[in-house]
Amino acid sequence: MDREALYRDPYPVYARARAAPGLTFVEELDAWLVARHADVREVLGRPDDFSSKGALRPDVIPGPRAFAELAGAPGAAPVVLGTDGEAHARYRRPLTRGLSPAKVAAALPFVRATAGDLIGSFAKAGRVEWMSGYARPLPAAVIGHLLGLDPADVPAAIRAGNRAEDLLFTPMSEDDQVAAAREVAALRHLFAAHAAGSRTAESLTGELSRGLAPGPGEPTPQQRDEIVANTQNVMLAGHLTTTALLGTVVHRLLRERGQWELLCGRPELAGAAIEEAARYEAPVQGFRRTVTRPLELAGTALGEGETVFVSFGSAGRDEAVFERPDEFDIAREPVRHLSFGHGVHGCPGALLAREQLKVTLELLVRELPGLRLAGEDVVMAATLIHRAPEELHLSW
Repeated sequence: MDREALYRDPYPVYARARAAPGLTFVEELDAWLVARHADVREVLGRPDDFSSKGALRPDVIPGPRAFAELAGAPGAAPVVLGTDGEAHARYRRPLTRGLSPAKVAAALPFVRATAGDLIGSFAKAGRVEWMSGYARPLPAAVIGHLLGLDPADVPAAIRAGNRAEDLLFTPMSEDDQVAAAREVAALRHLFAAHAAGSRTAESLTGELSRGLAPGPGEPTPQQRDEIVANTQNVMLAGHLTTTALLGTVVHRLLRERGQWELLCGRPELAGAAIEEAARYEAPVQGFRRTVTRPLELAGTALGEGETVFVSFGSAGRDEAVFERPDEFDIAREPVRHLSFGHGVHGCPGALLAREQLKVTLELLVRELPGLRLAGEDVVMAATLIHRAPEELHLSW
């Protein structure tokens, strides 16, 4: 199997790894696959033994011309996703404050208004390509709002954020790499300027600016790099994960028609539908961890410096934890999934994602109960970072 085939459908590999004794080394991941729910939970609960450095190791190393484009831009600093210990705690604290239940509740009127406007923009047409028409624009607008960005800057910022992902995970020609790097550099300059004017703002950018550059003086170059890098990271994470889940939950509800009809008849199951979508198709399929000392996991001896891939996607299909794990069932007895992580690296934006999904399902059930798939061929994107349909055509 090549890497693209694995990324498009990793579940057969996951199933074989869960059934095999110990851990399975997967060449396409260049890592030991941690596939069982109990083992995933154990690794996530032992951050001292399994470091987050290199959590998102690139599939592609950009060429020197692309690096030259980025060299003059701020933002060359670690981010919360790939750090441990005190550095991780320091990066995470402002995110926790900026994505607190109170801050999410304050954003809900904006979420509802934006969601309503998006659905209103295509409701009379009788059809929509869901990913581009709704699943991408809603989280983009919401994370831009929380960051305090000018709405006019949000589309370009999101595009540049996606180009940053392309640079590291999509093979491109040298000229395309350079073009992508220029967009990323412009985004970092935008974030630096925005952060400089946000020290007192009640926004996520303000929290990052105050948290990572405390005190009355101007941020040092290192502090500025940390602010820009972590702003870019939270924008990408806040956008891509929610987009993926918005694609998954609608796809699976409509693919299993009885599930959609059940939700229409019992709208109170919206929360259960969200958790089932996250379990069934983890938006982030997993992260890497680096072993910090010789140890044994699931009966497999691991040496210092070896890499494991901790699969949230496989944990959600573990037969030892979930009955009928390969069936999408919003009425199943709830069992805690690990798709938003666990322990110190649990996703700080999980509540924000859940609220956007809840608003969306409530709107769809009320406004478009006749919703259905317009085509049977749904292709999953070739990525483990934000697993979702590439396109999802709907009609009503």
